[in-house]
Amino acid sequence: MALARRARQPEAGDDDVFDEAFLAKLELLHVISRRLFRGRQRAERKTRKKGSGLEFADHREYSPGDDIRYLDWTAWARLRHRLIRLFEEDEDLPVRIVVDVSDSMGTRGQRKLRYARQIAAALAYVGLANLDRVGITCLSGTQFETLPAVRGRGRIFSVFEFLRKHGSAGPTDVRAGLARVAAQASQPGLTIVVSDFYDMHAFEGLNLLRFRRHDPVAIQVIDPIEADPRGTGLRGDVAVLDCEGQSRRDVTLSPRTLAAFAAAHERFCQALETNCRSRGIHYVRANIDVPFDDLVLRMFRSGGVLL
Repeated sequence: MALARRARQPEAGDDDVFDEAFLAKLELLHVISRRLFRGRQRAERKTRKKGSGLEFADHREYSPGDDIRYLDWTAWARLRHRLIRLFEEDEDLPVRIVVDVSDSMGTRGQRKLRYARQIAAALAYVGLANLDRVGITCLSGTQFETLPAVRGRGRIFSVFEFLRKHGSAGPTDVRAGLARVAAQASQPGLTIVVSDFYDMHAFEGLNLLRFRRHDPVAIQVIDPIEADPRGTGLRGDVAVLDCEGQSRRDVTLSPRTLAAFAAAHERFCQALETNCRSRGIHYVRANIDVPFDDLVLRMFRSGGVLL
């Protein structure tokens, strides 16, 4: 059954972020991902566990009660030593997608949040279609809600409903939210964080995931108008309002001031990217003016996401 036929019809006031055009793009992403990953065992990633897989890992001494099918008879014939063969255990990859739903993601008509939802849904769909277990968490300084891990392509509609119901609310607190994700996850896996990362301590949360043996991916969602407001035409005396703390500051904007702001924003993003790459954390900067499917394809091709 085609996905588009099962899609929920938009209700009054619905932002329709997952319309039929979106679903058609998901189908295309799935087809392309299958081509990119052809020849790779998508749901058979090697773990550190020793079990009953196919790839030999090590030996250990035989103990009474061990399955004699795993005795290394060659070692017995040559050395008269009873050894049990151990194998790498194959296991599907737990994928966790964390979406920042703080107020800073809701500026300019929630454009960043809409984009983040689309990225999260696209990655979730490709993971589900390729037999991974996918869970979603939406968080801010006042929200923390998780859709438990599901499996199977048809479960994408529960992902849609979960993402739909979370609008922007609360201050940014990426560090605390990721600390909670790391503490609650019973099994490490690929943890993709989609946020603007407007939290000076956000990298500490990413590093904590890494410390807890997760494989974190940082997708920084950037609104180019916020990053560089020189093209907005803003000049003169203006009141700047903090969208999360509601504090207000009167400032005088000049071309020099706006250029300094754009440079400071770029330094902030570069510092996050440098910190991530120095710790082996995959980093992607996501400009909301770039179509989300182009971004996802670039992530597929560059590696590090759903590989």
